[in-house]
Amino acid sequence: MTPLLMSWRCVPCCRSGLSWCVTRMITQTVLRGVHKKNKKKLINHSPAASWEERLSDVCTPLWRMEYKEQLKYKLEALQKVLRDLCLTVKERGGQLPDYNGLFCLLQEVLPSPVIYGYRNKSTFSVNLGPNGDPKTVGNYVGNERDRSIVCVRTDHLLNIPVKHKLVAKCYEDYIRQSPLPPCLHFRDEGHWHEIIVRTNSNGDVMAIFTFYTKHLPQDKVLSHILSLKEYFTHGPGSVCNLTSLYCQQKNPATNQISPPLLLHGSPHLTERVLGLDLRVSPTTFLQINTPGAELLYTALGNLVKNRSKSILFDVCCGTGVIGLSLAGQFQEVVGIELVDDAVCDAQWNMTFNGVENCQFLVGRAEKLLPKLLSERNNTEHVVAVVNPPRAGLHPHVVRALRNCENVRTLIFVTCKPEGEAGRNLTELCCAKSSEQKILGESFVPQEAVAVDLFPHTTHCELALLLTR
Repeated sequence: MTPLLMSWRCVPCCRSGLSWCVTRMITQTVLRGVHKKNKKKLINHSPAASWEERLSDVCTPLWRMEYKEQLKYKLEALQKVLRDLCLTVKERGGQLPDYNGLFCLLQEVLPSPVIYGYRNKSTFSVNLGPNGDPKTVGNYVGNERDRSIVCVRTDHLLNIPVKHKLVAKCYEDYIRQSPLPPCLHFRDEGHWHEIIVRTNSNGDVMAIFTFYTKHLPQDKVLSHILSLKEYFTHGPGSVCNLTSLYCQQKNPATNQISPPLLLHGSPHLTERVLGLDLRVSPTTFLQINTPGAELLYTALGNLVKNRSKSILFDVCCGTGVIGLSLAGQFQEVVGIELVDDAVCDAQWNMTFNGVENCQFLVGRAEKLLPKLLSERNNTEHVVAVVNPPRAGLHPHVVRALRNCENVRTLIFVTCKPEGEAGRNLTELCCAKSSEQKILGESFVPQEAVAVDLFPHTTHCELALLLTR
């Protein structure tokens, strides 16, 4: 055990007057250092590497590998994460079954049904290109800290579909002929900013661009926005066949981005997932690989079979796809989501698809979940599924799940188990702690299913089954 790792694992055992908050902060800081130190560097850039190669190494670092080799790489990486997690939980007093040093059983990584151009959402930035043109639309190489950012076009990236690349190219053509400068950073001058492109399996295309209004009167703002609309609907950009065009404005007075304003077309996309027609708004979350997501949701259904008398809590439910896809296996489904538009979509999805045993609530999970669980009869069997963002679950959510004894089964879905999700899993499975207000019985990991939703990248979606 390295000195750094030893000091980190001893942190929870040290009771030298440190509060839980301080202990958590120290643990998180050291944990990030451990992962950064242990992270394998895949590519050493050659001085002769092209900008396209450098961008591929940033956005799709496994692009040089055959796909079978990518799956093997991801399996080995996940095994390492699960070994580290096993050690961490044991250091915190958790009792784990013997899975040959792993946190739980891990099956082979399920390959994505689509390997190329699978993204249904892409974000393109505007910044200085390799040739110094400040109106280059693409993705970044470098970082802002040392001011080494270069924006490189994404025409060659393996995971971005052709339609997304076409919208980015047309947007670049338009802003280059515009008299307005780009907004390279919100703190600087300029107006044209990033553009987001979303598509569905029917080929519909939604674009959302961001416009910085600083120092422009409202009539000028409107004029330039309508000019871009004209370009995409009747000008050269009409080749993109946009189904929807939205604008978001950044207001310098409030320093806030306005809700998306529909300029053209349909307010939503509709995506079909496992026989469900799902409405997708500009700001709502949907897994970026739809065929891969279907594989993931099918795997989740296999993990929670024979639960017809149970209640499912879908935490961080987004547009409700997990809860709706599993609704037939449960007596009742309750979804919780922070984003208003996502809950509206989830409610629409429920009604449109004729699902009658679901309800979706808007609010912070750390506030809603403890109250909702406390109102349940202790004899009810509750299954919870959580699919948090990369920042992980709020500590209050973890405590609510841990301390509610009728939550007997938990499915934890994450694309980054080595990050904050690892902390969440540790606290769900470690020994009781009155200091941390973790009083309920520990969860015990049973198995994990990995689905490759992100070919050519190092990421993989992991679903873990925990029971007690």
